[in-house]
Amino acid sequence: MKRNKILFVCSGNTCRSPMAEAILRSKIKQRKIKWWDVSSCGLFVEAGRELSPNSEIVLLEVGIHMEKFCARQLTQKMIERSSAVICMTELQKQILDGCGKVYSIKDFCGADVPDPYGCSIDVYRATRDYLARACDLIIEKIILPDGGK
Repeated sequence: MKRNKILFVCSGNTCRSPMAEAILRSKIKQRKIKWWDVSSCGLFVEAGRELSPNSEIVLLEVGIHMEKFCARQLTQKMIERSSAVICMTELQKQILDGCGKVYSIKDFCGADVPDPYGCSIDVYRATRDYLARACDLIIEKIILPDGGK
């Protein structure tokens, strides 16, 4: 069976998109969905950056561990290989306009995901929880649009 791919995109690929990647990967593993891969990248990446410490902390709080994460710059090839590209904001979606199946989190949840970088741990928790709700809707609308039948 062909594996489909979801690619999450944010600015620096150290907070929002890697959290979304980890959360969705955890959810599809729990549901034993084997035909989808999940990854993330950023529009303006500083090469070699690791997952932000606060992102790692709030993921671990809910039992999600990301091993050996390293920020990646978005490439055209990544877009071409993806079944769906999901940006954290409408502006990021507009930057990628015309690149195929590009969505924003707002398309699923009604609002952008603000960048928590440099904010308190509570802001990271709120971001994690919002992304978890968004991932449930992504499963419902993209991964299993027919209810898994």
